[in-house]
Amino acid sequence: MNLSRHTQAVKPSQTLQFNKKALEMIRAGIDVIKLTAGEPDFNTPEEIVDAANDAMRRGYTKYTDSTGIVELREAIARKLCEDNGLDFDPGEIVVTNGGKQALYSLFKATINDGDEVILITPCWVSYEAQVKMNGGKPVFVTAEEVDGFVPDPAVIERAISTRTTAIVINSPNNPTGAVYSRQFLKELARLSADHDLLVISDEVYEKLIFEGSHESIASEEGMKGRSAVVNGFSKSHAMTGWRIGYLAAPRHIAEEVAKIQDHLCSNVNTIAQHAALRAFSVDNTRMVEAFRKRKQVLSEGLQDMGLQFVIPRGAFYFFVDVKGFLGSDYADSLELAIAMLEKGRVGVVPGSAFSYEGYIRLSYATSEDDIREAIQRMGRFFGEITAPPS
Repeated sequence: MNLSRHTQAVKPSQTLQFNKKALEMIRAGIDVIKLTAGEPDFNTPEEIVDAANDAMRRGYTKYTDSTGIVELREAIARKLCEDNGLDFDPGEIVVTNGGKQALYSLFKATINDGDEVILITPCWVSYEAQVKMNGGKPVFVTAEEVDGFVPDPAVIERAISTRTTAIVINSPNNPTGAVYSRQFLKELARLSADHDLLVISDEVYEKLIFEGSHESIASEEGMKGRSAVVNGFSKSHAMTGWRIGYLAAPRHIAEEVAKIQDHLCSNVNTIAQHAALRAFSVDNTRMVEAFRKRKQVLSEGLQDMGLQFVIPRGAFYFFVDVKGFLGSDYADSLELAIAMLEKGRVGVVPGSAFSYEGYIRLSYATSEDDIREAIQRMGRFFGEITAPPS
């Protein structure tokens, strides 16, 4: 029996695999602190839950338009206008099963076999897999720690070939917490115009920003027609399990995505759509401030351990340099992460999951008490590693 060569070319998500392993250990009664998954530990706000209950009571349990209920798409259009200065109309917006499906459907709609898509490393684990599953070829451009993990436009331009069709950016960034500047976006807009590239902008961490402000590439002059913006409610409103995101793109791309959705899933869960509509009027300031405080606690703990990292400006991750601990006891970040989980009882994700060896990602989307305990455990773990030969 034949299997698809596209799916055979990808591996399972390491972030989900490490999170699964940590959860299995916890269920087995093992005391593990989980700094793995990018999932807020807060409950979904009650107003949003109430809106879902109300939708069910009112009979909103049937199919909707495959692109989403018009009220939600109108609300998304208003949000994009007011928050980001973007002029997308509801016909250019598709509501999706989380931001992940928005990205997959964009790749499906825009990639032909052999097309190249530029990815900035370190990058979220699913970009590479999704490009490959749609017959494309990922081309990696490295963002350096010395530059705050903001990529160099000149390096991006050198990676562009005649087969390049798109570039994916993610700001605020997973796993580094980097926030891309207006100057970088202007340079990227120039590259997009010069080389006729689509820019797919993953902005799902937009509301979780601690320094500076979020800027969308689609707001640059001439870029609305060259950009596809992906966002959602999972991170900003603790709605990971609701699986509701959206994309805004030029109409001809949005219509192709809508066609995919027609045949893939009919529509996003109707009740979740009504819940998401309520989310626009829910203030997430309390959650952002809690993350800000946790970031400070973890930052101080990592500094006390002498670990090297770039202060994250957004999202809820630290990307920590562990190259100094590799070579004797552990060959790479994967071996180190496994040992941290099994011996140190702290779950983290290896940098190799993000196509960036020598680092680990720590999520501070957990309680302050857990963060403080994790710091103590990591201190003991790193203190016991045999120093590699100089």
